[in-house]
Amino acid sequence: MRKGSLLLVDDDRQVLHSMADWLRQQGYQVDAVSSRAEALAAAGRKSYDLALVDIRLADGDGFEILAHFRQHSPATAVIMVTGYGTVEAAIEAIRAGAFDFLTKPLIDEELEMAIHRAMSQRAVIEENKNLKAQLDLRYGLENIIGQDHRMLRVFDMIQAVADTKATVLITGESGTGKSMIARAIHRASSRRDKPFVEVACGALPETLLESELFGHVAGAFTGAVSEKIGKFMQANEGTIFLDEISTASPGMQVKLLRVLQEFEFEQVGGTKTFSVDTRVILATNEDLAKAVAEGRFRQDLYYRVNVINIELPPLRDRISDIPLLAQHFLQRIARETGKQVHGFRDQALWALQAYHWPGNVRELQNVIERAVLLGKGPMIGIEDLPPNLTLSAPTLAPAVGACGLKQAMATPERQIILEVLEANHWNRQATAEALGINRTTLYKKMKRLGIEEPRRTASLRS
Repeated sequence: MRKGSLLLVDDDRQVLHSMADWLRQQGYQVDAVSSRAEALAAAGRKSYDLALVDIRLADGDGFEILAHFRQHSPATAVIMVTGYGTVEAAIEAIRAGAFDFLTKPLIDEELEMAIHRAMSQRAVIEENKNLKAQLDLRYGLENIIGQDHRMLRVFDMIQAVADTKATVLITGESGTGKSMIARAIHRASSRRDKPFVEVACGALPETLLESELFGHVAGAFTGAVSEKIGKFMQANEGTIFLDEISTASPGMQVKLLRVLQEFEFEQVGGTKTFSVDTRVILATNEDLAKAVAEGRFRQDLYYRVNVINIELPPLRDRISDIPLLAQHFLQRIARETGKQVHGFRDQALWALQAYHWPGNVRELQNVIERAVLLGKGPMIGIEDLPPNLTLSAPTLAPAVGACGLKQAMATPERQIILEVLEANHWNRQATAEALGINRTTLYKKMKRLGIEEPRRTASLRS
């Protein structure tokens, strides 16, 4: 079984061929060369998992080969070998980027163990690289779907604030994607390779929340048998996301204010002050200004957290994004489940756009998942949607029988335009942007469908 590809470099041909034969017997794919020039040529032709390089070569220095790999193939682990081993040479090799340093004569077990360690570390690095790529795919800005003008402003703000340390407050109804926006900010920042720590403040009572955020010392309270590192410390050099911040108690609000101002805190039951370099993002589905007016949220904390506010619109106010989101969820769920579902029938899309979505994007995702799993055919029809959506859906069949296809299709279009006009208080520019059309097209559609603004109709009658 092939374990990996190795490049052996040694000008002692007897040692070189003996080592190459033994490693091939162990299952490695081995290329053996006896000079610096041959090694650099081999490294230029193909990539290797590991290079085993003698320091002293007839035509140069093994450190030149090490430098070549560090510059052109940093994923290749390099083990330096010499018959004149000294502590200074070992230190120089490790500082230059070598994974390990071995001295001749090489013992089989020692060599195999060094190669195994190098391969294991390479596998971990590759796995971390893949995981980061998956995180970018799942939580990066490109994974947030939306063409509505409100969402385009959100995207611009994410890019603008990502690389600052400014506190960000994300507001919006439940299910609008606040956690995803927080992760997108983190992934777009220079902290992207550091921890992202999420805390649901509303899910914990005050005593446990304080311990969760700041940690505790052993014996701080009943059950605290050992020291605990808090989330703020875990997020050091990274990002901490505090969801449902409006649920924090008055006492916790005081502690949070100090952390956000000074980035210092003490563990529960402890006296040592800790300092952290943490980016703080907060979220709430409540109107914090109203909570301040009612005395439920500290005014000084409100001013501190409301440095940059990103407000996410509810899904009912961006219905032009519904087909995009629905298709995105359909493709992902079909891929994950292996279902052969490709799209939506027109009446199903009309039903999705006519619904008011109290649960926002999260509810839409759940609806699409249900439809994909329970649907019978390759296209999702209105019969595959939950009853609460179909009740609000514009009907097509009766209209077709009564007045023909063209007029029947105008019925849901009129209803959708009316709903968006009302949602935007009859602001035609905003309505056109929400529908993904230009204002002239909207005027033409309103005229064709007989849609007039209520105020104008009333004035004409008077």
